[in-house]
Amino acid sequence: MRQARLYVMIPIDGDTVVIGAREVKSRFSSEIGRHGLSDQIRVIETGSFGPSNQGVIAAIQPDGVVYGNLTPERVPEIVAEHFVKGRICGRYLLPREHPPAIKQVLDSRHTQAAGRIVLDNCGRINPESIEEYIAADGYEALGRAVTGMTPGQVVEMVKESGLRGRGGAGFPTGLKWSFCAPCQGERKFVICNADEGEPGTFKDRLIMEGDPHKVIEGMALCAYAIGAGEGYVYIRGEYKLSIERMRKAIQDARAMGLLGDNIFGRNFKFDIEIKIGAGAYICGEETALIESMEGKRGIPRLKPPFPASHGYLGQPTNVNNVETLATVPAILRHGPAWFRGFGTPTTPGTKVYTIIGHVRRPGLIEVSAGVTLREIIEEYAGGMSAGSFKMAQLGGTAGDVLGPEMLDVPMDYDSMQKVGHVLGSGAILIMNESVETADFLYSCMQFFKHESCGNCNPCRNGIKVLCDIVGRLRAGQGYPGDLALMEEVCMTLKSSAFCPLGQSPAAPLMSALRYFRPELEAAIDARRQRPRTQHVRLDLVELTI
Repeated sequence: MRQARLYVMIPIDGDTVVIGAREVKSRFSSEIGRHGLSDQIRVIETGSFGPSNQGVIAAIQPDGVVYGNLTPERVPEIVAEHFVKGRICGRYLLPREHPPAIKQVLDSRHTQAAGRIVLDNCGRINPESIEEYIAADGYEALGRAVTGMTPGQVVEMVKESGLRGRGGAGFPTGLKWSFCAPCQGERKFVICNADEGEPGTFKDRLIMEGDPHKVIEGMALCAYAIGAGEGYVYIRGEYKLSIERMRKAIQDARAMGLLGDNIFGRNFKFDIEIKIGAGAYICGEETALIESMEGKRGIPRLKPPFPASHGYLGQPTNVNNVETLATVPAILRHGPAWFRGFGTPTTPGTKVYTIIGHVRRPGLIEVSAGVTLREIIEEYAGGMSAGSFKMAQLGGTAGDVLGPEMLDVPMDYDSMQKVGHVLGSGAILIMNESVETADFLYSCMQFFKHESCGNCNPCRNGIKVLCDIVGRLRAGQGYPGDLALMEEVCMTLKSSAFCPLGQSPAAPLMSALRYFRPELEAAIDARRQRPRTQHVRLDLVELTI
């Protein structure tokens, strides 16, 4: 096929499919064909550009023109004006001052120089084409590692980069690999945790939809480094498009000899399968995920032993998040020093965030670690869509609630820890003054109550108590002592719940009390002289309610 002079890049992901992106793409193809331009103009399906809030969009490259809020009915006018008459169709043109994420995609320079490492191919290549991924330096890092480096050298390079796990905990990735590498077993596994059950978090979905081969290459590099021969992508069943694209990418990589036996002509064997989860939030925890993969109920295991030595099927296993694995190929290509040129000394690199809530441009962004919440809201999200900023929840329902005082704190692991907060998985929910704190906390507690596996008494009973307390506050019928009781139950859960799910309710509740205690106190009916008495046993602690 001869080289096209123009390309119509249409971001198609799980969200835009719902609003008609595939129909828009089909209409572009048919209209271009009707005008006899099919040999000059190619219509390409790409991953997400990032936040735009402009419905279905199409970027005309190399013109750098972006049309938004597209429907199939609007396509003929764009084709007639832009492609036939050679002039911009102003009616559907996005403003020239594009959002930063779209600017990065349209920039002709390599996007990694502008701070897109994980998302550098999203919006620029067809995610279903392995040839386009290879043309964008894909699988180069794997080739270098397998043909010119020892597994130990790969581990050391990841260690030197300072990459920390992007799933929420922030544990050093190279160190985690080094724990698993020396462990011996009949089989050894790499698992990509793509469960992503945290409400408000969809970054991993868009990474897989926009650049699935990068995840595969990251898994293969991990496998080579730790000596694993088998890999699994544990992905939630609701992610239909992610599953489709990951499956195709695995098949194409296998067909090209990039998965399977004797990869790059060396004695390196590695292959990947997909395991589909049933949507249990608890299966985001790595040992519950492994239990689910083994066909058991998704309940966390007691640690130690850790998965590094006794994981899937009792064999050495390394579990990493999608974003973490997708970061590794760039580190191997450009080196640890290059990677440390982004972010902060203690949190090198970039971080992918999903922004939702009361902002003008919700969506996906990638920024250097250490930017502030204010920068993200004002520059990338386009500011508040209505009202003024009241609070943000960082890291999904299990994350901390931040007040206005935190707008200018750098968002990296250590800076957040110094002010008593955690960075979390990468979801940012922005709320204005129309949101009642008690209403918001009640929705969080209802979520935890629904998702608790019920395996341990503190979680099973304690979350029910917290739901009751917040429910009273929400109704303006709180009892004197409810806030103190809430704090006591939170501390009990943090110290005695078996797994992170049971410990998580403390994060939104305690941080909300830190910034919005007067508002919650106002929900207590001071006319009540004493609360009702009810005894609830939380493990070894008996509380009076």
